[in-house]
Amino acid sequence: MFNIVQEAKLVEALKPQAGAALTGDYVSLKGYRKAYVVVHVNQANAAVVAITIEKATDVSGTGTTPITAVVPIWANEDAVTSDELVAQTAAVGFTTSAATKDKIVVFEIDAALLAAFSAITVKTAASNAANITSALYLLVGARYQGSTPPSAIID
Repeated sequence: MFNIVQEAKLVEALKPQAGAALTGDYVSLKGYRKAYVVVHVNQANAAVVAITIEKATDVSGTGTTPITAVVPIWANEDAVTSDELVAQTAAVGFTTSAATKDKIVVFEIDAALLAAFSAITVKTAASNAANITSALYLLVGARYQGSTPPSAIID
């Protein structure tokens, strides 16, 4: 039976913030095989929200650069009326539609795709102040087993 507390690590990436250009906290994937970056957008204005993932050599953001390998992405562009995540074209980023809806976007990041890098962050380009964005990292596939998954906020 899957136990999210023992088999995954949940880490806040972005606390809910208004539409400025945002950079999430960095997390290390040294102890994990995969990260799901779950982004929630309360889009109250028709200005789109561009979301990207960057990689770095450590959790302080050293050498940060956009990911270059395309990754699987799913989106629900109307989370109030549907709970279905729809597969999008694999890419290095995603831009929401202009529809004023609550949205959920999920990126799947395989740690093996990071090459010499070990940390990631989520970023958004500037949008409208009425658009509130938050994000969460769900880290899975711990490389070291234990009752408490390894920390992802330290190197």
